[in-house]
Amino acid sequence: MFEILLFSPSSVYSKKQDGDTVQLTGADIVVKSLKEEGVEYVFGYPGGAALHIYDAFHRQDDVEHILVRHEQGATHAADGYARSTGKSGVVLVTSGPGITNAITGIATAYMDSIPMVVLSGQVMKPLIGYDAFQEIDAVGISRPCVKHNFLIQDVKDIASTIKKAFHIATTGRPGPVLVDIPKDITAEVAEFLYPETCELRSYQPLIKEPLPNEIFTAVEAMLNAKQPIVYSGGGIVAANAQESLREMTNKLGFPCTNTLMGLGANAHSDPNFLGMLGMHGTYEANMAMHDADLIIALGARFDDRITGTLHNFAPDAKVLHVDIDPSVIDKNIKADIPIVADLKEVLVAFNRELDRREKDINPELIKDWWETINKWRSLDSLWYNYDEEVIKPQFVVQKLHEITGGQAYVTSDVGQHQMYAAQFYGFSDTHRWINSGGLGTMGFGLPAAMGVKFAHRDADVACITGEGSIQMCIQELATCKQYDLPVKVINLNNRYLGMVRQWQEFSYEKRYSNSYMDSLPDFIALAEAYGHVGMQIDKPADVEGALKEAFAMKDRLVFMDFITDQQENVYPMIESGKGHHEMRMRPGSKNLS
Repeated sequence: MFEILLFSPSSVYSKKQDGDTVQLTGADIVVKSLKEEGVEYVFGYPGGAALHIYDAFHRQDDVEHILVRHEQGATHAADGYARSTGKSGVVLVTSGPGITNAITGIATAYMDSIPMVVLSGQVMKPLIGYDAFQEIDAVGISRPCVKHNFLIQDVKDIASTIKKAFHIATTGRPGPVLVDIPKDITAEVAEFLYPETCELRSYQPLIKEPLPNEIFTAVEAMLNAKQPIVYSGGGIVAANAQESLREMTNKLGFPCTNTLMGLGANAHSDPNFLGMLGMHGTYEANMAMHDADLIIALGARFDDRITGTLHNFAPDAKVLHVDIDPSVIDKNIKADIPIVADLKEVLVAFNRELDRREKDINPELIKDWWETINKWRSLDSLWYNYDEEVIKPQFVVQKLHEITGGQAYVTSDVGQHQMYAAQFYGFSDTHRWINSGGLGTMGFGLPAAMGVKFAHRDADVACITGEGSIQMCIQELATCKQYDLPVKVINLNNRYLGMVRQWQEFSYEKRYSNSYMDSLPDFIALAEAYGHVGMQIDKPADVEGALKEAFAMKDRLVFMDFITDQQENVYPMIESGKGHHEMRMRPGSKNLS
């Protein structure tokens, strides 16, 4: 049997001082701990099990709580904040549906290695396991998609557990950490002492410097390669190692490519940059990967969207693989030269060794390789046919880049519009491309843009989305109104679930099962109903003017509904079961000769 415990307001709010020892409620300890971690914003949604914590927020001004309209929106907003700043995002939700609604966003962060701390209210300890109202096993349900999770059992453990959560979330390979807190514990009182350091016997993230023999072996392979390619992913962004990466590729003169998650690590305008690789990567990037004799993989995990079918992948390449996470090495592709260490430290060591052996760098060794790559480049694999009557989505993204000078923070949802953004925006720096890579989460774009805007109040923030994705978290337009977040929504509206329709065209004999969007709302009226500016654009000639007008409105959210070509597809494309050398190209593309 269990006893139901009731807490009076006096015990919930009580604070007492005994000499120099301050006694706080568990709820106050939560908020004070967040302050100690330097947290600016907590994105969340209240509910019964978390109300003591919400009351503690009300009684302070150091940490601002942002009320979203759905817990999935809270996690995506925290995610966008984290991706654009490198800091951990923070989420607060209640028990039961509060945590289950947050799982999609937690999994999104987990797949892309994004630091996040999620605080979830739980039913009172005596009720756990008795199917209490809004009870769910938060630890169990989140276990597959968090870096670690905790169920706090004692009020004295709150501060130290939160310290551990931030330490785990932000060190090694970053990721989300869940802290589940029963309601009765947030009402109990304890001494507040926030730890200055955190030592966990069972968690020792690898931050060692690379060994000298590892650096020598790797650089020796680089200096002797005739057909090398540098392949970098989200690990470069997480490590803030882009400058060291660019220094290395410039010293060597090697061709380089980024994954979807790594865009911006090499500037789009860099002549060594071949564009994104993978399923919708450029012809030159994919062909260079296929024909390479040395792949220098940096902070990337060789996922299926990059490799295509494994037995067709880079058959003649030696693989140099650097990552902070040992579980990534040899997981999909065997590494001939594995280095498990901090990526930035490795690149600094590479550059130091290359400086020492500067006389051994021989551009003639890769001269023929560059000639071959430039022939591939001449194909212009991202070419599309501009139409004066119907808007091409690629054209909208190109004009967006032009008008923002390539300096906007760009979030996206998932689908064709995501690929158009990746292919045509032309990123020149990291932390500005904010998208759901590994999990591919529709609904991500708008709340992520909110998180970015909180972090960068004076920057242009654009959400590139589609009419399917935007409706999954469209209620966050209310959050944007409440907090005056003037993001610009670029809705590429083709009245289809575009990527689904494309696959159905190519692989299902044009059986468009449930991919057409019937009964779409009037997005302009909907945006205006939320208190924002709405614009519909259906002529190519009006695209540039509409974008200029929208971005000139610095203090208003503008929802731009671009009516785009329904039949437009993303090219190139590596279809299921194909290799990098078997890309489907746009009909009418130039032929190599």
